[in-house]
Amino acid sequence: MSNKKLAITHDHLFQIGGAERVLLEFHKIYPQSPIYTLICNKRSREFLKDCDIRTSYLQKIPASTKIFKLFLTLMPKAWESFDLSNYDVILSSTSAFAKGITKPKNAIHFCYCHTPTRYLWSDMKEYVDGLRFPKPIKYFLINILENMKEWDYKKSQEVDYFIANSQFIADRIKKYYNKESHVIYPPVDVENFYSDVKDNYYILVSRLRPYKKIDLAIQTFNQLKLPLKIIGGGDIDYYKRTAKDNIKFLGEISDEEKFKYLSRAKAFIHPQEEDFGISLVEALASGCPVIAYKKGGALETMIDGKTGVFFEEQNWQSLAEAVLDFSKMNFDHEFIRNHAQNFSRARFEKEIGDYINEKLNENRS
Repeated sequence: MSNKKLAITHDHLFQIGGAERVLLEFHKIYPQSPIYTLICNKRSREFLKDCDIRTSYLQKIPASTKIFKLFLTLMPKAWESFDLSNYDVILSSTSAFAKGITKPKNAIHFCYCHTPTRYLWSDMKEYVDGLRFPKPIKYFLINILENMKEWDYKKSQEVDYFIANSQFIADRIKKYYNKESHVIYPPVDVENFYSDVKDNYYILVSRLRPYKKIDLAIQTFNQLKLPLKIIGGGDIDYYKRTAKDNIKFLGEISDEEKFKYLSRAKAFIHPQEEDFGISLVEALASGCPVIAYKKGGALETMIDGKTGVFFEEQNWQSLAEAVLDFSKMNFDHEFIRNHAQNFSRARFEKEIGDYINEKLNENRS
């Protein structure tokens, strides 16, 4: 890479989640490479304070970071507007449209894919149904998304090498884009987590969004009347309306507070299907066993009966049964912590660097 110029692209920067932590690791591997993104808010700039962040013309629109989702139809053209002609290598980090850059002639494009765009492929109907729009607008939106799906597929064919964040996502890339991919699990700050004496509460760490199935956890713990702490931002007031007093919402808290709560939790609740599930691995790094829905990335990060238990169906009865079964079991918290080391940042940095160098050498020869 010493004689190659590399640019990093990332969908957008108005929230800090697993994808943004992956982006931070890319910056650590390639610190001289600028990051191209559609928009960036103040909090994200502070999180990526040492990065050269370059935004699109969408950033110039007043209040762009607050109304960003209204720009959906503008996003493809905004990505194509970036001039990346001076770069030899493009590394895109995306679950949406960052792979849609105009690739320079003779450049090589590596795409780290968190998932093929959910609201175009796997979850279009669920996504539109969940919007609080009148039916005519939803019908119009479906037509827009179908057109964008064609663009997304076309751009996926211009990617030279896909890197998937799990085998689950590698299978989706093959299904929707008909492209092979190499699996490299995301980085997790496993070294920052620790295990402590366990308390009697259960814990859930997630953005408070419908597809995260927060309502399923609330319904279950309403029935069980067991203590549940929920960490994460979003529509807290909406979820509070249905939660009983045994469920506490802690909101967005500092990493230090999160480490503490995870270290003492009896078990981590993972009710959703995730592409990988960084929060799940953070729980394991805290010596905290996990009760997880038996689909998605959890099948690759969990060992049933050793690091936690699975439940089969996304309903409160199935989750409640798993919680009750879990309460009768004993777990080796040190074994759980050691298992989480398989997903460390050092491992990620080495695997990404080695893979990109390998493919560049192949192309040179």
